[in-house]
Amino acid sequence: MTQPLLTMTSIVKTFPGVRALDGVDLDVLPGEVHCLLGQNGAGKSTLIKVLSGAHQPDAGEIVWRDAPARFGAPIDALRAGIATMYQELDLVPALSVADNIFLGHERSSFGFTRRRANRAAASALMRRLGHPEISPGREVGLLSAAGQQLVSMARALAHDARLIVMDEPTAALAADEVDNLFRIVGELTAEGVAVVYISHRLEEIRRIGHRVTVLKDGATVATGLDAAQTPTSELVNLMSGRMVETVFPVRQASTADESHDVLEVHGLSRTGEFSDITFTVRAGEILGIAGLVGAGRSELLETIFGARKPDSGSVRVNGRRLRPNSVTAAVAAGVGLAPEERKSQALLLDATVAGNVTLASLPEYSRAGFTDRRRELRDSRATLQRLDLRPADPRRIMRTLSGGNQQKAVVARWLVRDCRVLLLDEPTRGVDVGARAELYKLIHELAADGVAVLLVSSEVPEVLGLSDRVLVLREGQVVMEAPAGELTEAAVLDLVMKEGQEVLA
Repeated sequence: MTQPLLTMTSIVKTFPGVRALDGVDLDVLPGEVHCLLGQNGAGKSTLIKVLSGAHQPDAGEIVWRDAPARFGAPIDALRAGIATMYQELDLVPALSVADNIFLGHERSSFGFTRRRANRAAASALMRRLGHPEISPGREVGLLSAAGQQLVSMARALAHDARLIVMDEPTAALAADEVDNLFRIVGELTAEGVAVVYISHRLEEIRRIGHRVTVLKDGATVATGLDAAQTPTSELVNLMSGRMVETVFPVRQASTADESHDVLEVHGLSRTGEFSDITFTVRAGEILGIAGLVGAGRSELLETIFGARKPDSGSVRVNGRRLRPNSVTAAVAAGVGLAPEERKSQALLLDATVAGNVTLASLPEYSRAGFTDRRRELRDSRATLQRLDLRPADPRRIMRTLSGGNQQKAVVARWLVRDCRVLLLDEPTRGVDVGARAELYKLIHELAADGVAVLLVSSEVPEVLGLSDRVLVLREGQVVMEAPAGELTEAAVLDLVMKEGQEVLA
């Protein structure tokens, strides 16, 4: 029998008031992709932080390459051959690609950094990843989310790691980028490198995984499951106690009011991102936008919200034209945005949950320059309970919440605001199966209340399953508009990936 490369036994980690890990067991074999599943808050992130040296366990044992190990800091784990790619990338935006890849272990001679050698090595790594066009001298902050993910991968490869932890690595990647990532993972495992792979996308687990470990409430509830053969219903039930049929609820009927166009976008263009976009969203309607990463989807939503300035075109809400490039005007008109990058674009991580939830409604909670904390706590707690955020404690610091609960807090902000147009950009990115079902139900409820919902998602089944109508974007232009019920996943993918197709007028 193959000896495990890594064994974690009875790992316990407690934070003030929270037992995040309660006796977790995990073993990883050389050359395997070991998938780690669990709801948000199940303990996955805490476990990999213990493994990477970011947290110290309160109890339990780690055996690495046949020897007991305890990593006092992330650099210790890295030097031992364990590299971690976090879901929220830990890159330095102002530094170059090469500087990020070799940060902390630069090639040097006599105390001087060999920049030419670093850049040459960075170029070689990007070629290995299939992206030679990413220049080693490019500032990382100027790259797309997918480009930054590739830099993070290159950094892990640069350390010659024997175990790579990948936390939601495909969340910001297009279909072809995912294929490329899986190719690289296949090459690494063929060389004996092990991968711990965390994802909420069960189809990825089937495609790339060998074995599965499931966490629930900080404990291991199953381990060593066959990734390809274990039924989806069993995995979902282990994670959340829900049967698979409830994960993707079917909307019974559209609530769209055909006589009331709440959001009107006409001829909206922004050079290099999208051009001549025209559509309407009715009260109670869910309009989905499908397209690859880089098609202009996020940029379109941010322009509607006033965060970007259009070159031409107009946005109207309830018949009134919004002042372009003004978030204040959009919010005042009843427009809310839940952006793709919630941590950097939507949240104050060191503020309380209540402070984040009421952020867009501060004047309503202020009198004579002082915030009415009691009312703020009361309203935010009621909204958090509606969203089933656990625990629904508005006094907690936002940074301590799991990714799924942080996403719920962003949506809660606009529920408190009672917005009439809700822009959702990848609302279930990094969100577990159970929390997804809750978010889907909430989106349906908002539409039933007359909210006009504009939804962007990289997951075509999600777009088709939630929406009344669908816009398909390719290279910044609308190539199809149709009722969701008339489209199939295969047809949408064919549209977004096909080159040279005539764009609809």
